[in-house]
Amino acid sequence: MREIRIGVVEDDASACQQVLDYLNRYQAESEGDSAPDAVRFTVSVFDDGAKIVERYAPVYDILLLDIEMKDMDGMEAARRIRERDDSVVIVFITAAPQYAINGYQVGALSYLLKPVPWFAFKQEMKRSIDMVRRRSDESLLIEAGGAQQRLELADVVYVESIRHTIIVHTLAGKLSVTGTLKAFEERLDGHGFFRSNSCYLVNLRHVRGMEDQDCVMSNGERLRVSRPRKKAFMAAMADYVGGVR
Repeated sequence: MREIRIGVVEDDASACQQVLDYLNRYQAESEGDSAPDAVRFTVSVFDDGAKIVERYAPVYDILLLDIEMKDMDGMEAARRIRERDDSVVIVFITAAPQYAINGYQVGALSYLLKPVPWFAFKQEMKRSIDMVRRRSDESLLIEAGGAQQRLELADVVYVESIRHTIIVHTLAGKLSVTGTLKAFEERLDGHGFFRSNSCYLVNLRHVRGMEDQDCVMSNGERLRVSRPRKKAFMAAMADYVGGVR
């Protein structure tokens, strides 16, 4: 069961309580079904957009944002959040649909109109959770430079272990993070990555070919494939190219 991290931003106490009650109900019903779709929510509550923006870190999966708030409205909060997090699912909850139609500007999934009926809330949560699950399969949350950030797996060329430091090589540059290559290998299992030797975890989508004992990456770098792993590496590449992974 995957934990879904939700931020509720609502300045009306009764409206906020309704959302919290609905989240509890959704979680209870999902667990009661004993289905693989069971969810567990971790919820943080903010009574103004300014408060979530103040120290925002990309640790949330879903944000349920009121639009009309006193200090910072939900639309402005969403704009600032998008500067730091392009993956979080945003759903506006509002009594003013004329504002919500501008949600496309901040990549909002949709909006719910107050007073929110249970059925509409349930349907929107299911859509949001489905999107979170798809995105979590395609991204990696890491801590670099004292801040958490989400990386699209497609942008990761390879992961390198240098002494006790992990360097994530991306299309945009390098990130230094704490951890072990083994831990990254476990996290990325099933996502098209292969441990080519004791130092490298290679994204197979960025392998352009083999030359002797090296794999040639999309950025032009050559990474050594150890002899004991070469046969398995070539098999993994064949599977990946053939669409098995």
